[in-house]
Amino acid sequence: MSSYQISENMNNLGTENAFVVLARAAELERQGHKVINLGIGQPDFKTADHIVEAAVKALKDGHHGYTPGNGILELREAVAADIFKRHKVDINPDQVVIVPGGKVTMWHCILMFGGKGKEILYPNPGFPIYESAIKFSGAKAIPIPLLEETNFSFDPEKTISSINENTSLIIINSPANPTGGMIKKELLDILVKKLEEFPNVSILSDEIYSHILYENDFYSMLNYKSILDRLIILDGWSKTYAMTGWRIGYGIWPLKLVEQATRLNINSVSCTNAATQFAAIKALTGPQDQVANMIKEFNERKNLIVEKTNQIPGMHSQMPEGAFYTMPNITGTKLSSKEMETILLEELKIATVAGTSFGEYGEGYIRFSYANSQKNILEALNRIHEYAIENKWG
Repeated sequence: MSSYQISENMNNLGTENAFVVLARAAELERQGHKVINLGIGQPDFKTADHIVEAAVKALKDGHHGYTPGNGILELREAVAADIFKRHKVDINPDQVVIVPGGKVTMWHCILMFGGKGKEILYPNPGFPIYESAIKFSGAKAIPIPLLEETNFSFDPEKTISSINENTSLIIINSPANPTGGMIKKELLDILVKKLEEFPNVSILSDEIYSHILYENDFYSMLNYKSILDRLIILDGWSKTYAMTGWRIGYGIWPLKLVEQATRLNINSVSCTNAATQFAAIKALTGPQDQVANMIKEFNERKNLIVEKTNQIPGMHSQMPEGAFYTMPNITGTKLSSKEMETILLEELKIATVAGTSFGEYGEGYIRFSYANSQKNILEALNRIHEYAIENKWG
């Protein structure tokens, strides 16, 4: 019998539990159950027609081959123009590296700055692949606690106190998955000022949800000139333009790191799909009506899901400031996060994700995605409310 000589690093590789829940939900549906999915983090809207048509045209025009490892120039120029339009910051198109999904920028950045003996700070609860990738790289994962009492933001002073001579990278995510929280400009001001004392610590700012806002304006870390020589921005098209399955994103890198980032891309994925890149150009330069309509609908769903959640015994939810998630506190139910996830899926046929899927500080919480219709959200929360009454939660 064969014995596989697998790298020990594979033991450190986690997963994204939302996909596990999605697979189980699909299995239940095949058995004839009606499952309401409040688990997966993708818009329930179709990609706009003008974007799809741009991809079709690219294919018909013969764009079937490899593209440059950092992406086609036309798309990198479109990204630079979009950054200026949104943030009033000039970037060089040569700083942009196009990748097949925003996650690739995160992965490459962590591989670049990770390794044995390094420490990387990351938000917790946060996107689960942060911690997984850090540990896979051989680095030590140091959590930045995002606490409910601070609206799931962070304490810049405590964060800075976690930095030492081994710290190579700090990851920031705002608006945030899974909490829907945002980091206010005044907190970023403090963080950046303190980071001036640590010139060897680089920053990865995950801004993939920066379009999806409700009350407050977004402030990109690109606005801080003092850290631009060590700042990497992660962004893309998946969430804003309902293009999760297209797999396209980008990183904005300091010019001195572009060659290494491109080399990582070439070594792993070669390049990004040609037709998808032309579609991405049209997404940035074409009509933005669908984006505005999608955010308007998300805002209505957000208000609905928070209102109804707060009527369920044992649960209470803060109002998200961005993205399309809410993370209710469930400690009043006396159930653990995983127990809640299991009950909701197996008994009530509602797919959600346990807070602990996003890190140790997620215990006592459950993540709802409101990337579903208001009708389905209402039905799901009514099911939960009835179950809570029957089982005397709270």
